[in-house]
Amino acid sequence: MKKFGFKTLFLITLALALPLLVSAQATRTWVSGVGDDVNPCSRTAPCKTFAGAISKTATNGEINCLDPAGYGAVTITKSITIDCEDTQGSILASGVTGIVINITNAADAKKAVKIRGITINGAGSTLTANGIRILSANTVVIEDGVIDGFQTHGISIETTSGTPRIVVDRMSIRSVNGNGINAFITGGTVNLSVSNSTIASTATGINLSSNTKAAVRTSNLVNNTTGALAFQADLSLANCQISGNTTGITSSTGGVVRILSNVVTSNGTGLSSTGGSILSGGNNLIDGNTTNGGPTGFLTLS
Repeated sequence: MKKFGFKTLFLITLALALPLLVSAQATRTWVSGVGDDVNPCSRTAPCKTFAGAISKTATNGEINCLDPAGYGAVTITKSITIDCEDTQGSILASGVTGIVINITNAADAKKAVKIRGITINGAGSTLTANGIRILSANTVVIEDGVIDGFQTHGISIETTSGTPRIVVDRMSIRSVNGNGINAFITGGTVNLSVSNSTIASTATGINLSSNTKAAVRTSNLVNNTTGALAFQADLSLANCQISGNTTGITSSTGGVVRILSNVVTSNGTGLSSTGGSILSGGNNLIDGNTTNGGPTGFLTLS
C-alpha cells in the first residue's frame, strides 16, 4: 500500500513538472519562413514569427533568423536581441507598427533591446503606424536595416522618464509620410546617436523636441521637407550631407544646433533659425542653396 502511494505521488509530481519543463524559455531561439509557432523555436524546430519566438525566449536572450522571410510585427516587453543580419529578416507591417518597445518590468534591470538586420516595410499604408515605436527602455540599438513606407514616423521615440539611450547606426529610413526619426519626450532626457545612416523622402528627417540630446554624424539627410529640426532640443551634426530638402537645418524656440564639417547644399534654405541658435565649429560647406542662410554664432574649438 505504501509502495503504491509513493508511485502515485511520483507520477503526479512528474505530470505537474512536465508542463514547466516544456514551457521553459531558451536563451537563443530561431525563426524560419517554413517554421511554426507551435514549435519550441529551436534550430531544428523553429518558430514562424517574432511574436511566437519572443514568448519562448528568456530575458536577455536572442532571436535569430534561419532564412530571409517575413516574420511579422512584434511587441517587445523585455530585454532581448533580434539579430537577422546575415539573412535579412523582414517585417511587413501594413497599417500596424512594425516593432513596439515597451519594457516596464522593474525586475528587468537592463531594459535593453538590440535590433539588427531587419527590414520593416509599411507597404505605403495610409493608416497610423510607425516603423519602430519606443515607449519605455533604457537602451535601444537599431542597426543594419531598412524602414520604409510608413504613414506616421520611421522611428518614434516617446519615452516619459529616465535617461534612455537610443543608437541608430547603418540604417536607411525612407518614404515616410511623417518624420524619419521623431522624438516627442514628455519626461526624462533622451540621448540619441545617429551614424552612417540615410534618411530620405520624409517630412523632417530628424525631428527633436524638448528633453532630447542628439549627435548625428556621417549621415545623409536628403530630399526631405526639413533635413533636421531642433525644437527646445540639443543637436550636433558632423560630417553629414544635407541636400535636396526644402530647408536643410532648422533651430526653433530654444533649440541649439551645433554644426561641424557638413555639406549643406541644393536645399531651398540651407540654415534657418527661428528663436533658436545654430553654432558653427567651422569647415561647413553652405552653398548652392536657394537661400544659404548662416549660423547665428560660432563654437570655440579646443
